[in-house]
Amino acid sequence: MKFMKLGSKTDTFQTDGNNNVRFVASDLASDIVVSIDDMKFHLHKYPLISKSSHLQKLISLSNEESIDEVQISDIPGGASAFEICAKFCYGMTVTLNAYNVIATRCAAEYLGMHETIEKGNLLYKIDVFLSSSIFRSWKDSIILLQSTKSMLPRDEEQKVVNRCIESIANKACVDVSKVDWSYTYNRKKLLEENGVESNQTGVRTRNVPKDWWVEDLCELEVDMFKSVITNIKTKEIQSNEVIGEALKAYAYRKLPNFSKGMVPCGNVSKHRLIVDTIVKLLPAEKGSVSCRILVKLLKAAIFVESEDRIKEDLVKRIGQQLEEASANDVLIRAPDGETTMYDVGIVQKIVREFMMKDHNSEIESVGGGELEGIRKPGILSDASKLMVAKLIDGYLAEIAKDPNLPLSDFVSLAELVSGIARPAHDGLYRAIDTYLKEHPGLNKGEKKRICKLMDCRKLSVDACLHAVQNERLPMRVVVQVLYFEQVRTTASSGTSTPDITTKGIKDLSIGSNGSSKSGTTNPEDDTDAVSTAEELKALRKELASLRLSNGVGNGYKDEEAKPSMDKAVIGKMKGLLKSKKSFIKLWASKGGHGENSGSDSSESNGSANPEEVKSTPSRNRRHSVS
Repeated sequence: MKFMKLGSKTDTFQTDGNNNVRFVASDLASDIVVSIDDMKFHLHKYPLISKSSHLQKLISLSNEESIDEVQISDIPGGASAFEICAKFCYGMTVTLNAYNVIATRCAAEYLGMHETIEKGNLLYKIDVFLSSSIFRSWKDSIILLQSTKSMLPRDEEQKVVNRCIESIANKACVDVSKVDWSYTYNRKKLLEENGVESNQTGVRTRNVPKDWWVEDLCELEVDMFKSVITNIKTKEIQSNEVIGEALKAYAYRKLPNFSKGMVPCGNVSKHRLIVDTIVKLLPAEKGSVSCRILVKLLKAAIFVESEDRIKEDLVKRIGQQLEEASANDVLIRAPDGETTMYDVGIVQKIVREFMMKDHNSEIESVGGGELEGIRKPGILSDASKLMVAKLIDGYLAEIAKDPNLPLSDFVSLAELVSGIARPAHDGLYRAIDTYLKEHPGLNKGEKKRICKLMDCRKLSVDACLHAVQNERLPMRVVVQVLYFEQVRTTASSGTSTPDITTKGIKDLSIGSNGSSKSGTTNPEDDTDAVSTAEELKALRKELASLRLSNGVGNGYKDEEAKPSMDKAVIGKMKGLLKSKKSFIKLWASKGGHGENSGSDSSESNGSANPEEVKSTPSRNRRHSVS
């Protein structure tokens, strides 16, 4: 640390017994008392008036009123800063450093210790020290800024602070090859940034990371931190990623339990100011801060009750890079007083922002008002869409565990990504199954609504095996799973079964759509329904034994099943369903009960005929005729 010693005389300031009185040990009796707050200084007039214009006025007034005491109530730095100035007036030795120089300078400015009073006065010496030492030292500049938090704002002080901020910003933007001063750096970095290398001469040198200055700035109060970062950004030298790293580090340092979603602690208004400041300082460019950090900032903004515009800004930023997040990242707790566990509404806003990127980037305007189909870099890729769809499937599986989650919230969120083509619907099936398990009171119509989100043809073998044994699913969905698995197996085996693979699919779709709107039933359908339930129960039992015999574990996972197991299981399923007539009869009998088709694919909807949709159950039974 840099320091400067002034004066050469011995320090003879002493304290009286009550610790509230300071005096100079001298043969001459004191002739003036300077009172600052609850401290009294017994001093001599001449040394003071020789260097301070303000004390000249105060002492002159006291002489006219025949009193030997003056009051000073608003001096910057208080009694300690005044004592340094008083010792300088006496020519006693004082030591200035980064911790006390700003307070001393403000006190000297208040006392009027300028060059016009005496050459080489205190203000001049302090300014020389600042320029030649403090502002040239990285650590001392940081310490000086920290010391200003207890000072009253004054014009002269602000000039010094601005010079200090400029000095820090300049150093932060210098080429890393020229950084030859000490700095704080404890974070884990990549080997090429944090490692030790040997140059050609064999001397081991440590590489300087690009964000070497970040940790030291985290020691600053939020207003000073904001000023420094703003200054660094205006120079346009540091990358947005490094600026983002500084904001991330500051959030972790200043916000309690930031990594865990802000546990209540300390001064909420102070934390709100920190959150708002960080959000306002975020670079506009995508990727400067990771999506995970943006979500943490959103959680913090909700917790400290930041303004809506702060939260809306974060929602837009998260939506722009949602593909980087995970399901756990976006599990945002609902505000106090809500019945649900998680804030599904804000996640819906984020997903809408993500989907809007395609809408906003389809075309761009070219000169003359012409529109051309120019693809912009911001347009969503298929990979990004797929990652977000997978994220939402995982999120739905988590929030489905909430017994108070309305069906409409679940369905609305799932429908936002329904247009994204996924190769498999296992994740969505898991979410639906979890919701059905946690909400056993759903009626048939509600089960139909939620199961329509899923395409049974996109379930893996494991998911199909689980589905056909799942008592929570509507029977029609179970039948549909079995049917499509049969079709898929037939197609993969290369055998020709045109009646099942073409007309069968069409009949299945028509029967499904027709039954959903049918409002009548007859006794024959009820009889068939009983036999259907018994047949399905037998199918489930047979498939359960198949799973055990082929080494299929309990539960289901989003992974490829082993080819040998697939052949054995599907082969047995073919045997169970080889009777086309009995299978179609099974499907048609359930058509009269209006249960869900389980598939909301464009193919099945497109094949529905308006007249057939309104058909009676007996008409649907015609599909079982060979």
